[in-house]
Parts: sequence; structure tokens; C-alpha cells
Amino acid sequence: MPAPGHILLVCTANICRSPMAEGLLAHALSAQPEPLKSLPVVSVGIAARTGDLVSENSVLALKRVGIDIAGHCARPLTQELLDASLAVFCMTESHRAIIQLQAAPVPRHLYLFRQFLPDHQEIPDPYGGPLKLYEACRDEMVEAVPGIIDLLKAILPAK
Repeated sequence: MPAPGHILLVCTANICRSPMAEGLLAHALSAQPEPLKSLPVVSVGIAARTGDLVSENSVLALKRVGIDIAGHCARPLTQELLDASLAVFCMTESHRAIIQLQAAPVPRHLYLFRQFLPDHQEIPDPYGGPLKLYEACRDEMVEAVPGIIDLLKAILPAK
């Protein structure tokens, strides 16, 4: 279990989108001042099977920008992870809707990953597609990271 106050990233199986988002956001946060720099970033899937390996194309898409997620193994979403999170970011409206329907309590800070962009579109699942599709997915996530960091600055508890 990660430390309370982690950032939770949610997709379906936790083998494509959310592991890429975890790698990208953790990398971006590592360049920020404290306390952002020390925020744990965790990815999960609503239908994940514990221990499934990250998809090869997700690994390659991030490797091309210098981030290694090869050791990632899937983890299912739990109420315990939701309860301990500072903020939760979902890849699609359906992920968010499932959390809103099933979580008790629903996390206070529950967003789409691209919610802070003008088009705030969902991030489509690249599963089974060519590397080019995974790279497009990665690039959509990279665009969203500055807005997420701004939000985290605003909601971090004062120390």
C-alpha cells in the first residue's frame, strides 16, 4: 500500500494507459520542488488482474522518451487506494462513472486525466494497436501533465 496522499491513475486493465500515465507524471513530479517531488504516483485498473505485465508497446512508447516502466505489474482498484489518495485521475468518463457508482465514499478529487485542457477529451485505449497508437496516447498524456501539476499545487495540504 502506498503512503497516504498518493496520486491514483485509473484505466481498465492497468497494462497500457495508466502505467504510461504513472511513468510520465512521476517523471514530471520528480523535477518539481517539495512537496510535489515526493508525491507517490500509483496506477490501477478497474478490471485489472493482479500481476499482469505492462504491454510491450507501452514500455516502448515511454522508453522513447527516456522513462522505464518495464517492471510494472497490474494492480486492481480498491476502496483502500481511493480512500488514501490525494487525487484520482481517470482515462475515460466510464472509469470515473464506475468509481462514482461503486466507491463509498467517492473521492473528493476525482478527475479525467485531460480535464484541465480546453478539449478535455478521454484518452482512448491503445490495447492491441500499433506502437504509433501508444505514442499518440503518450503524447496526449504529456499535454495534460502541466494542468495536473497545477491542480496538485492547489490541493496539496499546507505543511
